[in-house]
Amino acid sequence: MHIPPFNNRNAPIVGIDDARVPLNYFNIVKLGRGVSFEYRVPGYETAVVPATGTLDVDAGGERFAAIGNRGLDVWDGEPEGVFVPPGTRARFTCLSETAEVFIAGARFDGGGEPFAVRSADIDVVQYGSDDTKTHRKIKHILGAKYRDRVGRLLVSELFTVGAGGWSGFPPHKHDTDRLPDETRHDETYNFRFRPAHGFGLQLVQREDGKVGDAYHIIDGSTVVLDRGYHPCVAAPGYEMYYFTILGGLSQRPLVQFFQPEHAYQVETIPGIKDMIAKFK
Repeated sequence: MHIPPFNNRNAPIVGIDDARVPLNYFNIVKLGRGVSFEYRVPGYETAVVPATGTLDVDAGGERFAAIGNRGLDVWDGEPEGVFVPPGTRARFTCLSETAEVFIAGARFDGGGEPFAVRSADIDVVQYGSDDTKTHRKIKHILGAKYRDRVGRLLVSELFTVGAGGWSGFPPHKHDTDRLPDETRHDETYNFRFRPAHGFGLQLVQREDGKVGDAYHIIDGSTVVLDRGYHPCVAAPGYEMYYFTILGGLSQRPLVQFFQPEHAYQVETIPGIKDMIAKFK
Protein backbone atom coordinates (compact mmCIF):
# COMPACT_ATOMS: atom_id res chain seq x y z
CA MET A 1 0.00 0.00 0.00
CA HIS A 2 1.21 3.49 -0.86
CA ILE A 3 0.87 6.29 1.70
CA PRO A 4 1.41 9.65 -0.04
CA PRO A 5 3.48 12.24 1.86
CA PHE A 6 1.48 14.20 4.42
CA ASN A 7 2.02 16.19 7.60
CA ASN A 8 1.87 13.45 10.22
CA ARG A 9 2.49 16.01 13.00
CA ASN A 10 5.04 13.69 14.62
CA ALA A 11 2.46 10.92 15.04
CA PRO A 12 3.28 7.37 13.85
CA ILE A 13 2.68 6.65 10.19
CA VAL A 14 2.74 2.91 10.96
CA GLY A 15 1.65 2.42 14.55
CA ILE A 16 1.51 -0.46 16.99
CA ASP A 17 -0.30 -3.52 15.62
CA ASP A 18 -0.90 -1.96 12.22
CA ALA A 19 -3.30 -4.26 10.36
CA ARG A 20 -1.14 -4.21 7.22
CA VAL A 21 2.35 -4.68 8.68
CA PRO A 22 1.96 -5.59 12.38
CA LEU A 23 5.66 -6.43 12.67
CA ASN A 24 6.69 -2.85 11.79
CA TYR A 25 6.57 0.58 13.43
CA PHE A 26 7.44 3.85 11.68
CA ASN A 27 7.35 7.51 12.59
CA ILE A 28 8.82 10.68 11.09
CA VAL A 29 9.52 13.43 13.63
CA LYS A 30 10.41 17.00 12.61
CA LEU A 31 11.99 19.30 15.19
CA GLY A 32 13.55 22.75 15.49
CA ARG A 33 16.65 23.66 17.46
CA GLY A 34 16.34 22.89 21.17
CA VAL A 35 13.04 21.02 20.80
CA SER A 36 12.74 17.50 22.21
CA PHE A 37 10.57 14.51 21.42
CA GLU A 38 9.90 11.60 23.77
CA TYR A 39 8.43 8.21 22.96
CA ARG A 40 8.02 4.66 24.22
CA VAL A 41 6.77 1.74 22.11
CA PRO A 42 5.75 -1.31 24.18
CA GLY A 43 6.50 -4.60 22.43
CA TYR A 44 8.68 -3.05 19.71
CA GLU A 45 12.41 -2.45 19.55
CA THR A 46 13.24 0.75 17.69
CA ALA A 47 16.04 2.75 16.10
CA VAL A 48 16.31 6.54 16.08
CA VAL A 49 17.89 7.61 12.76
CA PRO A 50 18.22 11.28 11.79
CA ALA A 51 17.43 11.72 8.12
CA THR A 52 18.85 15.23 8.52
CA GLY A 53 20.22 17.19 11.45
CA THR A 54 21.92 16.29 14.72
CA LEU A 55 20.44 14.99 17.99
CA ASP A 56 21.29 14.16 21.55
CA VAL A 57 19.52 10.89 22.34
CA ASP A 58 18.70 9.59 25.82
CA ALA A 59 17.57 5.97 26.16
CA GLY A 60 17.61 3.52 29.05
CA GLY A 61 19.54 5.90 31.29
CA GLU A 62 22.29 6.49 28.73
CA ARG A 63 23.03 9.59 26.68
CA PHE A 64 24.33 9.40 23.12
CA ALA A 65 25.62 12.80 22.09
CA ALA A 66 25.58 14.43 18.65
CA ILE A 67 23.94 11.64 16.63
CA GLY A 68 23.65 12.51 12.94
CA ASN A 69 25.84 14.65 10.72
CA ARG A 70 23.75 15.29 7.64
CA GLY A 71 22.71 18.66 6.32
CA LEU A 72 19.95 19.38 3.85
CA ASP A 73 19.12 15.85 2.67
CA VAL A 74 19.93 12.15 2.96
CA TRP A 75 22.69 12.45 0.34
CA ASP A 76 24.57 14.94 2.53
CA GLY A 77 26.66 12.69 4.79
CA GLU A 78 26.51 9.23 6.31
CA PRO A 79 23.71 7.82 8.51
CA GLU A 80 23.93 7.35 12.26
CA GLY A 81 21.43 6.08 14.81
CA VAL A 82 20.62 4.75 18.26
CA PHE A 83 19.09 1.37 19.04
CA VAL A 84 16.34 1.45 21.68
CA PRO A 85 15.23 -1.85 23.31
CA PRO A 86 11.53 -2.80 23.46
CA GLY A 87 9.42 -0.65 25.75
CA THR A 88 12.34 1.62 26.67
CA ARG A 89 11.58 5.30 27.01
CA ALA A 90 13.65 7.43 24.65
CA ARG A 91 14.03 11.18 24.30
CA PHE A 92 15.92 13.10 21.65
CA THR A 93 16.70 16.80 21.35
CA CYS A 94 17.52 18.71 18.18
CA LEU A 95 20.97 20.34 18.22
CA SER A 96 20.88 21.68 14.66
CA GLU A 97 18.65 24.34 13.15
CA THR A 98 16.17 21.62 12.18
CA ALA A 99 16.09 17.83 12.15
CA GLU A 100 13.97 15.21 10.45
CA VAL A 101 14.11 11.93 12.34
CA PHE A 102 13.06 8.41 11.39
CA ILE A 103 11.92 6.06 14.16
CA ALA A 104 12.02 2.49 12.84
CA GLY A 105 10.62 -0.43 14.82
CA ALA A 106 10.03 -4.17 14.79
CA ARG A 107 7.86 -6.24 17.10
CA PHE A 108 9.95 -8.07 19.68
CA ASP A 109 9.23 -9.16 23.24
CA GLY A 110 12.84 -9.67 24.32
CA GLY A 111 15.37 -7.36 25.94
CA GLY A 112 18.59 -5.67 24.94
CA GLU A 113 20.71 -2.64 25.74
CA PRO A 114 20.72 0.73 23.96
CA PHE A 115 23.72 1.54 21.79
CA ALA A 116 24.80 4.07 19.18
CA VAL A 117 25.70 3.34 15.58
CA ARG A 118 28.19 5.91 14.30
CA SER A 119 29.00 6.61 10.67
CA ALA A 120 32.23 4.61 10.96
CA ASP A 121 30.16 1.56 11.97
CA ILE A 122 27.91 1.57 8.90
CA ASP A 123 28.22 -1.56 6.76
CA VAL A 124 28.18 -0.50 3.09
CA VAL A 125 27.45 -2.84 0.19
CA GLN A 126 27.48 -1.79 -3.46
CA TYR A 127 26.16 -4.17 -6.08
CA GLY A 128 24.60 -4.40 -9.51
CA SER A 129 25.81 -2.58 -12.59
CA ASP A 130 24.88 0.14 -15.02
CA ASP A 131 24.54 -2.49 -17.74
CA THR A 132 21.89 -4.42 -15.77
CA LYS A 133 20.17 -1.19 -14.62
CA THR A 134 20.48 -2.43 -11.02
CA HIS A 135 23.41 -0.39 -9.67
CA ARG A 136 22.84 0.60 -6.05
CA LYS A 137 24.46 1.12 -2.68
CA ILE A 138 23.09 -0.14 0.64
CA LYS A 139 24.09 1.40 3.97
CA HIS A 140 23.21 -1.01 6.78
CA ILE A 141 22.53 0.80 10.03
CA LEU A 142 21.29 -2.29 11.88
CA GLY A 143 22.61 -5.12 9.73
CA ALA A 144 24.63 -8.29 10.18
CA LYS A 145 27.17 -6.53 12.39
CA TYR A 146 24.59 -6.24 15.19
CA ARG A 147 22.96 -9.68 14.91
CA ASP A 148 23.80 -10.49 18.55
CA ARG A 149 22.50 -7.19 19.96
CA VAL A 150 19.14 -6.81 18.20
CA GLY A 151 16.09 -9.09 18.25
CA ARG A 152 14.13 -8.82 14.97
CA LEU A 153 14.85 -5.36 13.54
CA LEU A 154 16.83 -4.67 10.35
CA VAL A 155 17.34 -1.04 9.26
CA SER A 156 19.12 0.18 6.15
CA GLU A 157 19.28 2.94 3.56
CA LEU A 158 19.29 2.14 -0.16
CA PHE A 159 20.54 4.47 -2.89
CA THR A 160 20.39 4.15 -6.63
CA VAL A 161 23.86 4.69 -8.07
CA GLY A 162 23.50 7.05 -10.97
CA ALA A 163 20.16 8.28 -12.24
CA GLY A 164 17.37 5.76 -12.76
CA GLY A 165 17.35 1.99 -12.42
CA TRP A 166 15.79 -0.93 -10.58
CA SER A 167 15.89 -1.98 -6.93
CA GLY A 168 14.52 -5.12 -5.29
CA PHE A 169 15.22 -6.98 -8.51
CA PRO A 170 14.78 -9.80 -9.42
CA PRO A 171 11.24 -9.67 -7.98
CA HIS A 172 11.26 -11.26 -4.53
CA LYS A 173 9.01 -11.71 -1.54
CA HIS A 174 9.27 -12.60 2.16
CA ASP A 175 5.73 -12.99 3.41
CA THR A 176 5.63 -16.62 4.63
CA ASP A 177 7.64 -18.50 7.23
CA ARG A 178 8.73 -21.66 5.43
CA LEU A 179 12.39 -22.18 6.13
CA PRO A 180 14.80 -22.75 4.54
CA ASP A 181 13.14 -21.16 1.47
CA GLU A 182 11.60 -17.99 2.92
CA THR A 183 10.91 -16.01 6.09
CA ARG A 184 8.04 -13.73 7.06
CA HIS A 185 9.37 -10.19 7.29
CA ASP A 186 7.04 -7.18 7.11
CA GLU A 187 8.70 -4.25 5.36
CA THR A 188 8.19 -0.48 5.27
CA TYR A 189 9.90 2.04 2.94
CA ASN A 190 10.16 5.82 2.89
CA PHE A 191 11.37 7.28 -0.41
CA ARG A 192 13.33 10.40 -1.31
CA PHE A 193 14.41 11.66 -4.74
CA ARG A 194 17.17 13.93 -6.03
CA PRO A 195 16.09 16.35 -7.45
CA ALA A 196 13.09 16.32 -5.13
CA HIS A 197 10.60 16.51 -8.02
CA GLY A 198 11.78 13.05 -9.19
CA PHE A 199 9.58 9.98 -9.11
CA GLY A 200 9.48 6.23 -9.53
CA LEU A 201 7.20 3.21 -9.36
CA GLN A 202 6.68 0.57 -6.70
CA LEU A 203 5.32 -2.68 -8.09
CA VAL A 204 3.53 -5.20 -5.86
CA GLN A 205 2.36 -8.54 -7.27
CA ARG A 206 0.43 -10.24 -4.50
CA GLU A 207 -0.51 -13.43 -6.37
CA ASP A 208 1.45 -15.53 -8.84
CA GLY A 209 0.01 -15.34 -12.35
CA LYS A 210 -2.02 -12.22 -11.59
CA VAL A 211 -1.39 -8.64 -12.63
CA GLY A 212 -0.02 -6.62 -9.71
CA ASP A 213 -0.39 -3.03 -8.61
CA ALA A 214 1.84 -0.09 -9.56
CA TYR A 215 2.18 2.86 -7.16
CA HIS A 216 3.45 6.27 -8.22
CA ILE A 217 6.10 7.08 -5.61
CA ILE A 218 7.39 10.61 -5.03
CA ASP A 219 9.63 12.38 -2.53
CA GLY A 220 8.29 11.46 0.92
CA SER A 221 6.18 8.48 -0.16
CA THR A 222 5.81 5.63 2.35
CA VAL A 223 5.10 2.09 1.16
CA VAL A 224 4.05 -0.77 3.46
CA LEU A 225 4.63 -4.27 2.11
CA ASP A 226 2.49 -6.98 3.64
CA ARG A 227 2.90 -9.64 0.97
CA GLY A 228 3.89 -10.26 -2.63
CA TYR A 229 6.79 -9.59 -4.97
CA HIS A 230 7.90 -5.97 -4.79
CA PRO A 231 10.59 -4.51 -7.09
CA CYS A 232 10.74 -0.73 -7.57
CA VAL A 233 12.28 1.58 -10.14
CA ALA A 234 13.48 5.18 -10.36
CA ALA A 235 12.71 7.19 -13.49
CA PRO A 236 15.66 8.13 -15.73
CA GLY A 237 17.48 11.26 -14.59
CA TYR A 238 16.53 10.92 -10.91
CA GLU A 239 18.41 9.44 -7.98
CA MET A 240 16.26 7.43 -5.55
CA TYR A 241 16.74 6.71 -1.86
CA TYR A 242 14.64 4.62 0.43
CA PHE A 243 14.78 4.07 4.16
CA THR A 244 14.04 0.42 4.83
CA ILE A 245 12.54 -1.25 7.91
CA LEU A 246 12.31 -5.03 8.15
CA GLY A 247 10.75 -6.89 11.07
CA GLY A 248 10.93 -10.68 11.25
CA LEU A 249 8.18 -12.87 12.65
CA SER A 250 10.34 -15.73 13.95
CA GLN A 251 13.94 -14.65 13.32
CA ARG A 252 16.05 -11.66 12.37
CA PRO A 253 17.87 -13.08 9.29
CA LEU A 254 15.91 -12.40 6.13
CA VAL A 255 15.40 -15.18 3.59
CA GLN A 256 14.09 -13.81 0.31
CA PHE A 257 12.20 -15.96 -2.18
CA PHE A 258 12.85 -14.88 -5.76
CA GLN A 259 10.01 -15.20 -8.24
CA PRO A 260 10.82 -18.46 -10.05
CA GLU A 261 10.50 -17.20 -13.63
CA HIS A 262 12.93 -14.35 -12.88
CA ALA A 263 15.21 -16.01 -10.33
CA TYR A 264 17.89 -16.86 -12.91
CA GLN A 265 18.74 -13.15 -13.07
CA VAL A 266 20.37 -13.42 -9.65
CA GLU A 267 23.28 -14.93 -11.58
CA THR A 268 23.49 -11.92 -13.93
CA ILE A 269 23.71 -9.12 -11.34
CA PRO A 270 27.21 -8.52 -9.94
CA GLY A 271 27.48 -8.67 -6.15
CA ILE A 272 23.84 -9.48 -5.46
CA LYS A 273 24.67 -12.57 -3.39
CA ASP A 274 26.88 -10.47 -1.12
CA MET A 275 23.98 -8.04 -0.75
CA ILE A 276 21.58 -10.84 0.21
CA ALA A 277 24.01 -12.14 2.84
CA LYS A 278 24.04 -8.82 4.72
CA PHE A 279 20.34 -8.94 5.72
CA LYS A 280 21.09 -11.08 8.77
